[in-house]
Amino acid sequence: MIDKLEMFMALAREKHFGRAAEERGVTQPTLSAAVKQLEEQLGVLLVLRGSRYQGLTPEGQRVLEWARRLVADVRTMQQEIRTVRDGLSGHLRIAAIPTALSYVPELTTPFAEQNPGVRYSILSRSSADILSLLENLEIDAGVTYLGNEPVGRVVQVPLYRESYCLVTMRGAPLSERKRVTWGEVGRVPLCLLTRGMQNRRIVDSTLAEMNADATPTLESDSIVALMAHVRSGRWATIVPQSLAETFASEALRIIPVTEPDVGTMVGLVTTRREPHAPLIAALLRLARQVSASRKAEALVHL
Repeated sequence: MIDKLEMFMALAREKHFGRAAEERGVTQPTLSAAVKQLEEQLGVLLVLRGSRYQGLTPEGQRVLEWARRLVADVRTMQQEIRTVRDGLSGHLRIAAIPTALSYVPELTTPFAEQNPGVRYSILSRSSADILSLLENLEIDAGVTYLGNEPVGRVVQVPLYRESYCLVTMRGAPLSERKRVTWGEVGRVPLCLLTRGMQNRRIVDSTLAEMNADATPTLESDSIVALMAHVRSGRWATIVPQSLAETFASEALRIIPVTEPDVGTMVGLVTTRREPHAPLIAALLRLARQVSASRKAEALVHL
């Protein structure tokens, strides 16, 4: 039954029998037969079929919700049994918004030191994609914005407050300033993340509030591409301070953007489910420790 539910979930994700079969590592006839058998066992039509996949029936939508719960519970059970037998081990899958990728080692490094039997996959995804991946059980946790846009029914652990800076080459306009305003950054050629990224929406809304005309002449969904274009000397960009520092060099100037001081909370999110699988429970504990440590450091520096 669980294998059939996982194939059904893959079909709902991929919306295509061939791609779903490829994801599950089976042939298309095998997947089609499994979904058909599931329909016969439940006594309802789950999938609208024509010459190709046409979507789920209302009953199929309800079964999908139950399938996610049941599969998640089975995976949690399997992981708990392995943990009792072998200690904490397995595969931890984390997706992070591009601007938070440089922060992820703050979690994975101490986690790896505490749990040497764990391996990791780190994905770069938009905030919307992270929520979808969590819902579909394709990742275990995400690092994303909290509070700026709806994040759904998830467990949230605040990690740090994102602040913004202008990154430009030495000798470029504004490069000799100690700080710049949001109104001023609209006067230089900008390259920014694409509009599908929440970071871009935050930047756009702040610029709009300051009546700054700042239409970028170059957009990319890659931070590396943005920084490469900044190094050309033709463009500047606006990115979080913590991310900019990972690209710091003698040639680059990293300048805080103020007036107003914009800050957005970034945190760890995972599905709201009890009990959590051992890997996820351990990650949540670590994230809360890291968050508490940051708060204590901030109080010391007040």
